[in-house]
Amino acid sequence: MTQKERFNTVLNWFRTQMPFAETELQYKSDFELLVAVVLSAQCTDKRVNQITPALFEAFPNAMAMASAQQDEIFQLIRSVSYPNNKSAHLLGLSKMICDEYSGQIPSTVEELVRLPGVGRKTANVLVSVLHNQPAMAVDTHVYRVSRRIGLVPASSNTPLKVEMALMKHIPKQEVHIAHHWLILHGRYICKARKPECARCGLFASCRHFSKNPLQQIVD
Repeated sequence: MTQKERFNTVLNWFRTQMPFAETELQYKSDFELLVAVVLSAQCTDKRVNQITPALFEAFPNAMAMASAQQDEIFQLIRSVSYPNNKSAHLLGLSKMICDEYSGQIPSTVEELVRLPGVGRKTANVLVSVLHNQPAMAVDTHVYRVSRRIGLVPASSNTPLKVEMALMKHIPKQEVHIAHHWLILHGRYICKARKPECARCGLFASCRHFSKNPLQQIVD
């Protein structure tokens, strides 16, 4: 199977199976999504969704959070991973948003990555989800699924290389939803420790499955 054929097959399957894929993070504003994505680094969306209602009630916008003490933020997010670093980042980015962007969330990757705690992945999520821009955020699921299925070559061994390889083959108008397709597939089917190949509709196009199909089904 050629690379083009694999992409066509995989994308067509996702179009049929998940026509309305979107983030599972719960948010009501651009600021809330930014905060939720920062909190989700090395943490599950489920955990983030458990703690953000109280956080957003206390600090509903950048101005409110910029006026907080770091310990106040910390106490509300202490059950997520790295709460000390993340509370410092949330305070810092809120202050920068107020000081440099009049309280509005920047709309470009270049501006977003200037914010404390915001890397390329987080910035790509923001512009993709909020503005439907063709930006591919490569988190652990996208990285794993893309390499495991064979959408990207084995030499694509960094998030940036995976991002660039995916962007070559996914139509621009579908990049924002393809990001969610890969995340959700990795979260519920193509899991890290034990992919559920018997439940996967992509096994016929999957490089990982083709290496040892009987073992994948038996396991």
